[in-house]
Amino acid sequence: MSETATVDPAELAERFEQFRVAFKELDTEIHRAIVGYDEMLREVLMAVFGGGHVLLEGVPGLGKTFLVKVLSQVLGLDSGRVQCTPDLMPADILGTHIVTDDGTGKKTFVFEKGPVFTNILLVDEINRATPKTQAALLEVMQERHVTAGGEHFDLPSPFFVMATQNPLEMEGTYPLPEAQLDRFMFKLHVPFPGRDALVEISRRTTGYKEPELKVVMSGAQLKEFQELVTEVPVAEPVLRYAASLVLATHPDTKESLPAVKRFVAYGSSPRGMQTLIRSGRVHALLEGRTAVSCEDIRAVALPALRHRVLLNFEGEAESYDVDGLLGEVLDQVPTPGQS
Repeated sequence: MSETATVDPAELAERFEQFRVAFKELDTEIHRAIVGYDEMLREVLMAVFGGGHVLLEGVPGLGKTFLVKVLSQVLGLDSGRVQCTPDLMPADILGTHIVTDDGTGKKTFVFEKGPVFTNILLVDEINRATPKTQAALLEVMQERHVTAGGEHFDLPSPFFVMATQNPLEMEGTYPLPEAQLDRFMFKLHVPFPGRDALVEISRRTTGYKEPELKVVMSGAQLKEFQELVTEVPVAEPVLRYAASLVLATHPDTKESLPAVKRFVAYGSSPRGMQTLIRSGRVHALLEGRTAVSCEDIRAVALPALRHRVLLNFEGEAESYDVDGLLGEVLDQVPTPGQS
């Protein structure tokens, strides 16, 4: 029997309200240091409470790296950083075995842990690393451990990868492999700030002092909230609607649209379905609902699926807009009760 069946509904409702209060407090504290980006910050926190990794795409200088620093401060978590370059090797991220003296003159191999052994790992400009190095993150993002020399080394918990990516049109970038993209819960676009935001950024960042941020939540509390999110129920019709959205992104299914058949090579993987449900639960709580609705699924569809829909040659040649394509899917896939 699930935990939700044994918990008093009034108690569960109270815990859901505690989640909303904690989420708002986190968001407020982060905004003491970061100007604007309201929607993006909300989606980053949704991924954090959903237990997923985030890929941030934007040109340099938009504060993506600073966001990770602020997030680690308000959550009271350790953070590590990997600056990706073409000569970066997998061992520079994961760690490597080194020869050391055990104190008696005997030489032994010891695993020297890399920067991945932390709570929040910033992988800066991930698409400037070669595909071989990018692939080094596949195991840690999925399994939360590192395998080296036949040994398994568990990562700290909670563990998140926050990766930044330059637009692919920029020089010296390598497209992320499909399997790598699929490990990210959300892909978020970091927009260039408007005039008012630029003015406020200059006020806050050109002085001598930075704001002192308080720790809003511990790692243990975060894990409790992550477990709480899994208790939000999802009705069968909502599950089927999410599945229909995923199937509609595939060019070879009866649900696919003409534009999908023409421009898409591969649609979303089952991880896309999992992400819709996990993030839909978080969104439902934030909207004051105690169960996931189709509106929650629709609200998270773009960040959950945009990196999982891969264009074919024609789509790439025409620089077809994946977000626009997903918008068509959302418009045309009927919700339960629609004809």
